[in-house]
Amino acid sequence: MIDELAVHISREGLHTLEVPASFETTDSFDIRLVNHSEALHVHLHLDDPLSKMATLDAGNHYVEAESERQVRVTVDERTLEQEAKLGKLKVASAYGAETRWIDIKLSKPDPKEETVQVDESLAKPQPRHEENEPGIENPARLVLGLGFGAVLIAALAAAAIGAPLVAGGAVVVFGGVLVALFFLVQDIG
Repeated sequence: MIDELAVHISREGLHTLEVPASFETTDSFDIRLVNHSEALHVHLHLDDPLSKMATLDAGNHYVEAESERQVRVTVDERTLEQEAKLGKLKVASAYGAETRWIDIKLSKPDPKEETVQVDESLAKPQPRHEENEPGIENPARLVLGLGFGAVLIAALAAAAIGAPLVAGGAVVVFGGVLVALFFLVQDIG
């Protein structure tokens, strides 16, 4: 589940900001901008230490009147270490009319111990079931049948058309069938 940092805008008065003093997370999080009054722009900025570990989708956000907007902060987990890292998130409303800083603490998540339950029956060898696999029972017959069909079609085409080029093609087909038969005999033997 994504952590969420709520920022309330204009709840107590025009352009006021209500933010928590600090926020702690172990992963990427969303900033939920909740506008309680008229539409305005909100500027978000990560300070230098925080920007080395995280990125914002964008810095400036237009929030419609009495609406909410989500802004993703993506944390690069590779930069997190065993010790928590601290940084600051700047939130400014209405082009700087009001500004607040939030202390952000990013820490590496606790390693999850993932175990797999293994049934004792998996330790014993399983008997093999000799079943006929789906497929061709006698591939030699198939190759012979297809080869004969190809030679027959090539011979009929050569006889019907009578062109030397077609006759040459029929000879090539016949040669290909002979090569296929040779490899089939080698594979069987």
